[in-house]
Amino acid sequence: MSASASSPAAEEKQEAAPVTHCKGANDLDKVVLREVRGSSAEVYLYGGHVTSWKDEHGDELLFVSNKAIFKPPKAIRGGIPICFPQFSNFGNLEQHGFARNRIWTIDTDPPQFPVPTSNTAYVDLILKPTEEDLKIWPHSFEYRLRVALTPGGDLMLTSRIRNTNADGKSFSFTFAYHTYFKISDISEVRVEGLETLDYLDNLQDRSRFTEQGDAIVFESELDRIYLGTPSKIAIIDHEMKRTFVVRKGGLPDAVVWNPWDKKAKSMSDFGDDEYKRMVCVEAAAIEKPVTLKPGEEWTGKLELSAVPSSYYSGQLDPDRVIQDSSVPEDSIS
Repeated sequence: MSASASSPAAEEKQEAAPVTHCKGANDLDKVVLREVRGSSAEVYLYGGHVTSWKDEHGDELLFVSNKAIFKPPKAIRGGIPICFPQFSNFGNLEQHGFARNRIWTIDTDPPQFPVPTSNTAYVDLILKPTEEDLKIWPHSFEYRLRVALTPGGDLMLTSRIRNTNADGKSFSFTFAYHTYFKISDISEVRVEGLETLDYLDNLQDRSRFTEQGDAIVFESELDRIYLGTPSKIAIIDHEMKRTFVVRKGGLPDAVVWNPWDKKAKSMSDFGDDEYKRMVCVEAAAIEKPVTLKPGEEWTGKLELSAVPSSYYSGQLDPDRVIQDSSVPEDSIS
């Protein structure tokens, strides 16, 4: 579960950045990742769900509702829910599919991941369909998830989904990392990197529009699927003087969502005013479903960083590609 050590110094770092398996809310199993400089992350086996990501000062970077229900089969409200094999209602399954409502297991012998793990705390999880799952979605698959915390405090999620059908049939799915970022106030936030792009507006029957603003700002409910997005998006929180940088691979779309006041009041697991302190920017594959033939595997990568807000999207090291660049953007093998 944790990084290998090749020297005494590395062993000391490993001890200072342990990976621990413990109990969380309602006695649910969770894994805590800690980095020697002080950053941390928490992953619940229920849903393969990241519920906390803290910087080296101990400041929480993800939003989880105070009313979140940590009790199956209800999905956890906040953090990073995984939408698979269906995003929203793009299909016949329950909203956002079933991966976020299942108990995952720790994968003690995963295949080699194309993700650097030197001095990195990480955990490998795996999800396979149950007999009940196969009744509602008749496809055999292996979903391997690695959650990693780098020495610099970046959070990395790598999903590898393989078609293990024995009947020779392909399957298709839509996907999203439904990330809830914790912010100071929604009126102080702007999202950069999606300018001039087309989007589907979920509040207008998914009609297609083109983004006209030089950044996305929030003045009312917003729920959009941006198409053909770049590998990097910035969320600038002026009041916190912080910028979240979202880097992604294999995920061409991006969802931007804030429920605003009316929708917030309609959700039983969400506080009436909590919309002010969160924004969802989700790396996704929605417009064109991913199709896998038997034996094929898809990789979807997400890397989250928090940097001083003197940066903006055009400045954020444009030449840098997401780590594990050995996996191409269109990563089906």
